[in-house]
Amino acid sequence: MPHLGKSLVREWPIALIWVSFALLTLWGSALKPELVGNAGSFLVLAVIFVVMLAAVFTVVHHAECLAEIFGEPFGTLILTLSVIGIEVALITAVMLTGPNAPTLARDTMFSVLMIVLNGLVGLSLLLGGLRHGLQVFNLSGANAYLVVLLPVAVTSLILPTFTTSAPGGGLSGLQTVFQIAMSIVLYAIFLLFQTVQNPKVFQQPADGTEADLFDDGGPGEHGHTPGNAIFHIFALLLTLLPLVLMSKKLAIYVDHGITQVGAPVAMGGFIVAIMILTPEGLAALSAARHNQLQRAVNICLGSALATIGLTVPAVLAAAWFVDRPIELGLSPPGVVILSLSLGISIATFVGSRTNSLQGVVHLAVFLAYIILIFDGDF
Repeated sequence: MPHLGKSLVREWPIALIWVSFALLTLWGSALKPELVGNAGSFLVLAVIFVVMLAAVFTVVHHAECLAEIFGEPFGTLILTLSVIGIEVALITAVMLTGPNAPTLARDTMFSVLMIVLNGLVGLSLLLGGLRHGLQVFNLSGANAYLVVLLPVAVTSLILPTFTTSAPGGGLSGLQTVFQIAMSIVLYAIFLLFQTVQNPKVFQQPADGTEADLFDDGGPGEHGHTPGNAIFHIFALLLTLLPLVLMSKKLAIYVDHGITQVGAPVAMGGFIVAIMILTPEGLAALSAARHNQLQRAVNICLGSALATIGLTVPAVLAAAWFVDRPIELGLSPPGVVILSLSLGISIATFVGSRTNSLQGVVHLAVFLAYIILIFDGDF
């Protein structure tokens, strides 16, 4: 019983986000941006962001406990699907209930790809390279991610920019059906390859530094002492639900803040992506720092692939359901940055060893992306 009591005390973020959602539901009309002013709106935004971020960390904690129970590659897959599930829920909830924002899904997915492929990969390779020199990973596993990511990313975010069957970077009815089907089928086949046919290619190679592979500062590979699987699954779902319900509240204050400070519209997607990816990003950086580069690769490339493979069909289906326009095609600068990011990723993972120089290159592209956001080019 004492152990159960301590476990429940550690779940305070679940109670916090449910209480916050209840308060916003009861008093939300009195906290509207036009009533509380700019200072009040930014304060409410900060509170909502912190509460939701604490809940996201809780989701990741329970996902990683399940990862300890089920092992790799299932562990990283559970973590990735949990985090991307939050992204899909946030975007679709805002699309279904919020004002018409045809580029919201595109901006968020593009931000996730840039943060993952350049920011997280760059920091992971830089930190890992500075500490361990050359780091090893399983080439076949990285290639499996990239070979599926390339066609789905290009056909969903780049191709609509150049097609003429639908206006403004949108998709025609036939293209929408094809994109949904292709994304789901390719991702399903990838999951079959990852979990059934060849799970070993997503595990750390045997020639890694064995002394560091599981030195994560905790009892297990991910630094957690897992409990009962049913408990972690229940807590995971209990945290995901209010995150979805809070998404509309967050969107209201994000949109108001962007308008008031005159920030680019794409900043909204970037803020949502940062909140979603912060815990997962910390897990990837920790893995690289402890010479578990394969786990960092699984997290980063897995997030990028799941973002496209799951979010694209979800938002296309949601837009069709509510009969709202959606734009997936990137602007010309976005096409260049995404193409450059995919090309550098292929060059980085063409061999089985990485170094800090490659990390610096990825970070340079990420900084270029940030500059273009504030320059209003997206």
